[in-house]
Amino acid sequence: MPEGHTVHRNANDFTRLFVGEAVFVDSPQGRFSQDAKLISGRTMTRARAIGKQLFLEFDNDLTLRIHLGIYGKWRMHSPDGFPEVTGEVRARFRSTKAIFELRGPTVCEVVDSSEVAKVEKRLGPDPLNADPRGKQKLRFVEKVLGSKIAIGQLLMNQDVVAGIGNVYRAELLFRAGIEPHTPGNQLNRELVEALWDDSVKLMKVGVKTSFMITRDELFTKRPSKADRNFVYKRNGEPCRVCGRKINLEMMVGRKLYWCPKCQR
Repeated sequence: MPEGHTVHRNANDFTRLFVGEAVFVDSPQGRFSQDAKLISGRTMTRARAIGKQLFLEFDNDLTLRIHLGIYGKWRMHSPDGFPEVTGEVRARFRSTKAIFELRGPTVCEVVDSSEVAKVEKRLGPDPLNADPRGKQKLRFVEKVLGSKIAIGQLLMNQDVVAGIGNVYRAELLFRAGIEPHTPGNQLNRELVEALWDDSVKLMKVGVKTSFMITRDELFTKRPSKADRNFVYKRNGEPCRVCGRKINLEMMVGRKLYWCPKCQR
């Protein structure tokens, strides 16, 4: 499943290629045809992301909400003519600058402002939308410190923090030296604040590079997939810091990678 940095990159692409343009929308697959008619030919006024949710706003006060889920993906084409449709394309967007095709999203729906507000209200703070006054950070800290649930579960809860998935969960906890089963209310405030700050740092790198790189010395490079992270998908391999074998277990149906020595 794409994590938050990918969706923010999608929003940036739409801002660059579609905002301010009349956008023509159709649904080769047919499942989005009725909603497509509500926005096709309208001018896109804004594209933004909150966590894993993409919001495309139009000049008729309607918004297209997209959540890629596990299988959703985008494909971009030149604006010169329609590409041949291969596979099931839920929605296709055309401007004078580009054609985007959307396949396999969990959510693809046109909603009004009241529905957008409901989604925004239930989503947790997004590290990539961090505000200078620190209100988003405070929301995250209070949610974690007020919960008895394991921090490894809390980081995957989009109501607690929006945009973090399996990779960032594992890497953030390793970098902070936090044992994943530790209840949120047993962590000290300084550590939770540092966890938020690190999530902002790492996800900004993800937006800039398009890769989930979590080793500081590789931020300005293009490392191989095997070298980008400390623990993710390295179960049974030696920890890059202490040499102990990386653990793998299931936590609420998702694979959790962590070092039993560095994370105590």
